[in-house]
Amino acid sequence: MQALDWIVLLATIGGIVAYGSWKGKQTKHSLQGFLLADRELPWYHILLSVMATQASAITFLSVPGQAYHDGMRFVQFYLGLPIAMIILSVTFIPHYFSLKVYTAYEFLENRFDAKTRVLTSLLFLIPRALSTGVTIAAPSIILSTLLGWDLTWTNAVTAAIVTAYCMLGGSKAISYTQMLQMAVVLVGMVFVGVYIVAQLPDEIGVKESLQIAGKMGKVNLIDWKFDLNNRYNIWSGIIGGFFLQLSYFGTDQSQVGRYLSGVSAGEIKKGLLMNGFLKIPMQFFILLVGILVFTYYQFNAPPTFFNKNTEAVWATVPGHQAIDQEKGAIFEAKKSAILQKDYSRLNDLNKQAAATQEKAVALLKTANPETEAQDTNYIFLHYIINQLPIGIVGFLIAMILLSSMGSMASAFGSLTSTSMVDIYERFIAPDRGNQHYWWISKLITLGWGVLCLVVATFAVNMGSLIEVVNILGSWFYGTILGIFLCAFYLPKTTGTQVFIAALIAEAFVIYAWKVEWMAFLWLNVLGCLLVMAIAFILSLISGPKQTSKTSPE
Repeated sequence: MQALDWIVLLATIGGIVAYGSWKGKQTKHSLQGFLLADRELPWYHILLSVMATQASAITFLSVPGQAYHDGMRFVQFYLGLPIAMIILSVTFIPHYFSLKVYTAYEFLENRFDAKTRVLTSLLFLIPRALSTGVTIAAPSIILSTLLGWDLTWTNAVTAAIVTAYCMLGGSKAISYTQMLQMAVVLVGMVFVGVYIVAQLPDEIGVKESLQIAGKMGKVNLIDWKFDLNNRYNIWSGIIGGFFLQLSYFGTDQSQVGRYLSGVSAGEIKKGLLMNGFLKIPMQFFILLVGILVFTYYQFNAPPTFFNKNTEAVWATVPGHQAIDQEKGAIFEAKKSAILQKDYSRLNDLNKQAAATQEKAVALLKTANPETEAQDTNYIFLHYIINQLPIGIVGFLIAMILLSSMGSMASAFGSLTSTSMVDIYERFIAPDRGNQHYWWISKLITLGWGVLCLVVATFAVNMGSLIEVVNILGSWFYGTILGIFLCAFYLPKTTGTQVFIAALIAEAFVIYAWKVEWMAFLWLNVLGCLLVMAIAFILSLISGPKQTSKTSPE
């Protein structure tokens, strides 16, 4: 990057973080102020904060690369989101808001018992800590690529900055910062889309780009075939995605904590419903940018490996020149076939290109087994660094780093609030003053920052980060959702019955994943239905329900 890029990068990040920290200082030194921003945020804050929490750097690094390799079918993952937001607004929000809870898991003790609350808290804390570590790894990839830093040290620097920011600012700082972050992110993505089209040959626009990508199997928006082992089809998106999104937004404290800071139940519902109907177009557009990047590299020769470090290793591998020459010849032939609209020949050349890339990966792994050949997360970053004009590069890097900071901040906030309210305040140190809890919350944030850093160290070579995060969540979200749905819709179930059902269901879900019975989205359906079915059967065997202050009528 040039000096102007660094100036733009530091000014953009510094200005937004400073604004958020200033707003954060206006909260009261209390647990409610630190964790829930004094419950005074309007619907548009909730909308942008919820979207920023979900749209991390992983979204803007990995999703375009996902589209480059796998096409547009990932958008089906979000088809169940609008339905989930409607159910959430009707069922979950009235309970949470009327009880004035700090976390979603407080509700479970009112409905069931303490052990069910603690179990559900732990089922949340485990995947959230793991996925937050993956989120830390995403911006570390950027900085290590830009500066040539070791990824371990880069992870440490990233985690330290965000942990310090969360300890100082609290929930209000997170929310105000996220509002500006989303504005920067959306402007940046629109600019990249427009700029790519301007770089294409004169006769190639958006329509022609989609046509080219479609002929090469990339514009595969909807797959109607029902297949439990297919990760992305309309059925896994609507059914599996619905269960995942309902659990994520309804029971994951990283999202619940964002909207519990709303000033009223009506404002919360409005923000969530708007998110449900805006998320799919936003995700479609990010995937479209990935398709445009794919089209760009049909007219401009791509590297053998988009990861700069892997490409440097590849240049030292004996025999790489022959494969590079073969790839170059296929590229020129593909380019000619595209311009001549010879799509039959293009399909054959595309298969040859894929086979040649496999040969390159095999040769690389033979010569250097430790080198990472998976480069999905580097494709969009490679384009940004090498093709965008000076100054804009700094702005786009700032965009990705800011999106990562927003999602990490929300994750740290949720880990802190759950640990603080559901475990420390409830069982370790009850009836202490606000100042005590305020300080302990900061220390808990520090502890989670260190643990997530350890996870990040091992996350950078796990493949497509957007898939890794969703797979981790799918191991646990179905079970958590099943517990909550038992609370809402199975009034005869008791805490002990649901506790036993959750343990059995979680063990079965992990086993199902290990033996590859189904694609990960279906694990959310499996876990949820198992908890409800087992708890219901136990309630029939054991007799009447326990007395509950919040049981549905």
